[in-house]
Amino acid sequence: MSGEFIQDMFADRIGGSGFGKDTKIYKFEKIKRAKTEAKKTKPGVELLDFGVGEPDDMASPMVVEALKIECAKPENRGYADNGIVEFKEAAAAYMKKVFGVEGINADKEIVHSIGSKCALAMMPEAFINPGDVTLMTAPGYPVMATHTDWNGGRTVKLPLLEENGFLPDLSSISAEDRKAAKLLYLNYPNNPTGATATREFFEEVVAFAKENQIVVVQDAAYAALTVNSEPMSFLSIDGAKDVGVEIHSCSKAYNMTGWRLAFLVGNELIISAFANVKDNFDSGQFIAIQKAGVYALDHPEITEKIRDKYKRRLTMMVEALNDAGFNAHMPGGSFYLYVAAPKSAGKNVFGSAEDASEYLIKEALISTVPWDDAGSYLRFSATFSGKGEADERRVIEEAGRRLKELRLNF
Repeated sequence: MSGEFIQDMFADRIGGSGFGKDTKIYKFEKIKRAKTEAKKTKPGVELLDFGVGEPDDMASPMVVEALKIECAKPENRGYADNGIVEFKEAAAAYMKKVFGVEGINADKEIVHSIGSKCALAMMPEAFINPGDVTLMTAPGYPVMATHTDWNGGRTVKLPLLEENGFLPDLSSISAEDRKAAKLLYLNYPNNPTGATATREFFEEVVAFAKENQIVVVQDAAYAALTVNSEPMSFLSIDGAKDVGVEIHSCSKAYNMTGWRLAFLVGNELIISAFANVKDNFDSGQFIAIQKAGVYALDHPEITEKIRDKYKRRLTMMVEALNDAGFNAHMPGGSFYLYVAAPKSAGKNVFGSAEDASEYLIKEALISTVPWDDAGSYLRFSATFSGKGEADERRVIEEAGRRLKELRLNF
């Protein structure tokens, strides 16, 4: 085969000469394969997919209409670079209206990003040198850890335990790791646990960051999707802007997942450093999408309707899961239920949440996402496909019936 030399030229960070030869099957691929096999085995049974981590609905018709109008304007055809003024100003107004955070300088303390994933991936480029540490919650979104490792840094995982309200124990971090740490990644409301941070915890984070000179990156993708409380921003805490930034996304709050639009807000120096890195990676999100985002941010009532739908679904899901033997509770935020995985079903013993998840797919055609990072848990998402309240109830009740029939043991 021509080009055989290429195999030995891959960077070590992606596997070096072993790139593409890894035979390990990761959990999302296992889930995909199990779903495919289950549908073949039971072709007449509906697959109930509670593993989807993105909204099931389209963006608001008015947001779509705004995009249609703006993408037809010739002045929007060019590069956006580090963002348009209108989007920054809308983001600052959004922070004040939804979270009560005032005094944001739209020009210096806000920058857009092509989705929050890009923002998290680029942040280590601004801060991590070989030997530096990023503190990461586990379970958690891995992209910042990946880029920390690629920059020669080290990731220290902070387990999210139920007995701690799924908040990291900052006091457990060793003196050596605190000294080497440059970044602390948080995500509240949390994926996958659904936990929300308290003001007291965020105050502890600010004090910890100041004492140890660590930059805080709070991933607030689900910040507006709280269940029984008002949305809260990390930046509403005194001193938070001195030590960190918060990342907000249109994906979850506005059903704009594929639109890839987010913004970072907070410390001016951090924003400036990120913007410098970003300017060397991309030329900005399409201006028409940013202007549609302006419409969205100007209308937070869109999110309120989305939030009500998820709360309705989650309430029914808690009831159905508990009737089947789970110990489910309403989350503080997000659209996820995070429940302890069953230990067995009949003669089938599960050694992990992955085992339990595969069993549910195989036997009941119910798909979830397993997590074994800090105990064995399953994540059920309220973003399953459902057409109206009656269909939502049908799907949830059918899932509850199938789960109950399995006679799960916990």
